[in-house]
Amino acid sequence: MEHFALGHWLLVLAYLTSVVGCALGLACAVQARHAADPRHRLRWLVLAAISIGGVGIWLMHFVAMLGFSTPGMPVRYDIFRTVLSAVLSVTAVFAGLVVVGGRAKFGWWRLALGGVITGLAVNVMHYTGMSALQVKGGFGYDGGLVALSVVIAVVAATAALWFAVFLDRLSLRLLAGFVMGAAVTGMHYTGMAAVRMTMDPNAPDPAGVEVFSFLFPVFVLAAIAMAVPLCAVLMAPAVSPKAAVPEPLAGDAVTV
Repeated sequence: MEHFALGHWLLVLAYLTSVVGCALGLACAVQARHAADPRHRLRWLVLAAISIGGVGIWLMHFVAMLGFSTPGMPVRYDIFRTVLSAVLSVTAVFAGLVVVGGRAKFGWWRLALGGVITGLAVNVMHYTGMSALQVKGGFGYDGGLVALSVVIAVVAATAALWFAVFLDRLSLRLLAGFVMGAAVTGMHYTGMAAVRMTMDPNAPDPAGVEVFSFLFPVFVLAAIAMAVPLCAVLMAPAVSPKAAVPEPLAGDAVTV
């Protein structure tokens, strides 16, 4: 089992993919917090979830998986579980961002809960995506390293959300993208280190498709997914740190 069959440059590419997706998504989350119209706020959060969950987490995972191989034996992917992992990633990130990005007023409990949900979204995507992996044999996980991967994702995601949402300097918001990219990438390779694979040369070839066969359409969709929020962020007015507190999203409790 190899994790860098194409070279260590793939780690850099995977990390940068995550940084770009996370930084853009966090910028959308900032816009959401200062949007006066609940409908506009919801649209910003959807764009943020697509950028972070779809590009920063899901696409990064499969870029990194280009380097995974079982020498001399085929590796295939189940398409349904692969698509499911993307849906779960975007949905879970959206849930976390609704908690943190639904209001402009600071709240430690929102930050903590949003960080936990967003960090767990990274893990949900990774292990669901790994369930799509088909090899000649089977594999399990080292429980300790799995737990460590969860801690890495939750702590770093919480820090990234704090940088991006509660600090008003652009440099710190950009730093948030690098922090969250480190969370996603670090969690991925920690999770991969937890894999315990047992190969069986006599087993039938696995069903499914090769990762390269669906990466091109995935990259096209990712480019579109990045273009929409990028254009929206560039055309949006600059937010003010003294912006009024927006009205709660539908279903939020109103406190007095």
